[in-house]
Amino acid sequence: MDQKKIGTFLKELRKEKQLTQEQLAEMLGVTNRSISRWENGINMPDFDVVIELANYYDVCIEEILDGERKKEEMIDKEEERTLLKAVDYANEDKVTFSRRLCALFVVAIFAFIVYGVIEMQGLASTGIYEKIANVSLGFVFGMLLVGALFTSRYGEKVRAFKRKLLRKTV
Repeated sequence: MDQKKIGTFLKELRKEKQLTQEQLAEMLGVTNRSISRWENGINMPDFDVVIELANYYDVCIEEILDGERKKEEMIDKEEERTLLKAVDYANEDKVTFSRRLCALFVVAIFAFIVYGVIEMQGLASTGIYEKIANVSLGFVFGMLLVGALFTSRYGEKVRAFKRKLLRKTV
């Protein structure tokens, strides 16, 4: 994929619809800076956004990914349907992952409350309560670390690295 070529094509499509970057950004729910980066070939939109753009501009997803218009007979609708199914599957995976992460954060909040109650009661220095307080606090700090990784996009880089390693071993 040639990001510069795709960016130029996205810019052409936007200008054909006589939209500014700000108008398109508002319509897609992104920043105009994101639009600018796509059109300059610095980075690519998420695949969900590519689908929205293809529908809005009335072009095939393949055309956007190739950065040029195709002749009508070259567009394979069955491939596009398969691609859309793959995107739906990926979205379901993201939703499942997000739900699991939210559940862990809820447990972390509960652990923090347990730690706070033990500390407030002055039980943190006695036997089993000390261990419970330490485990609770450890879990809270662990979840803060996980949250920091995923909100800073390092989590996605870690998962991409793991996928790359798995491909090499196969």
